Amino acid sequence: MRVLSGIQPSGSLHIGNYFAMMKPMIRYQETSDLFVFIVNYHAQTSVEDPRALARNTIQVAQDWLALGLDPERCTFYTQSDVPEVCELTWILCNVTPVGLLERAHSYKDKVARGLPANHGLFTYPVLMAADILLYQAHVVPVGKDQQQHLEITRDIAFKFNHKFGETFVVPEAEISEDVAVIPGIDGQKMSKSYDNTIDLFGDENEIRQKFMSIVTDSLPVEAPKDPEASVLFALYRPVSTKAEVEALADRFRAGGLRYGDLKVELFEKYWEYFAPFRAKRAEMAKNEDYVRQVLEQGAAKARAVAAPTLKLVRDRTGLNY
Repeated sequence: MRVLSGIQPSGSLHIGNYFAMMKPMIRYQETSDLFVFIVNYHAQTSVEDPRALARNTIQVAQDWLALGLDPERCTFYTQSDVPEVCELTWILCNVTPVGLLERAHSYKDKVARGLPANHGLFTYPVLMAADILLYQAHVVPVGKDQQQHLEITRDIAFKFNHKFGETFVVPEAEISEDVAVIPGIDGQKMSKSYDNTIDLFGDENEIRQKFMSIVTDSLPVEAPKDPEASVLFALYRPVSTKAEVEALADRFRAGGLRYGDLKVELFEKYWEYFAPFRAKRAEMAKNEDYVRQVLEQGAAKARAVAAPTLKLVRDRTGLNY
């Protein structure tokens, strides 16, 4: 089974990225034919500074490798290193109804937040479809906010297969219900868009301050509290054992819990949890040549899979004459 997913180099990665997407993806390298890529074409819809895009791309690659992604057990590459995806995107544009793209919630939301309503943002789902269909992926783990884009990919695959004959695997979305949405420091979903993130790898004092600024309710210390309504409790769960989570829930309900003390405790748990990853990340920062070599080798592996798909598409559509 081929599993595929990617992440944008649009800024520093945060703990929400890790627990909601990266950690589950890294597990797949044990059981599946895993494709992981850095989605730098997509990032151009929000990152306009060329130097920032280049720097972020390397840093995201360093993050993945530090967190345990093994390039020997997966195909790990940068989107722009596989030019076949751009040709396939154009071909798919010619079977994609405009109405299908006009119904995309993500496009409307991003324009409402002030992103320019350009062609790249509008046709984002077609490029995403090409990313998936080019490698004949069977499963694409996505969050609920990306589910519609995966449905658009399936629609495009069905339309192409109906028009030109069976060409693409129609992928299935995998939306894991046991991966909780990681809240940001303001209680919303953790997202760079909301400026409410806690970085994976950053300055210790800055990260501590982020934990200390997590929103809490105004209940008095002695009052019993609902753990399920607490951002602190939700952030405690991913780095704790079942017994620790149950013990903290009891502390909430018993009353007497000081949020300031819990914030310090929570920071210390996260700092300890990511300590081995930070050490490996420091090694990666000293050896960018190795990281670039990994991405170059991964692109060669990806292109070896992409080329037969694109040849079949060109044959089916009459481009190979």
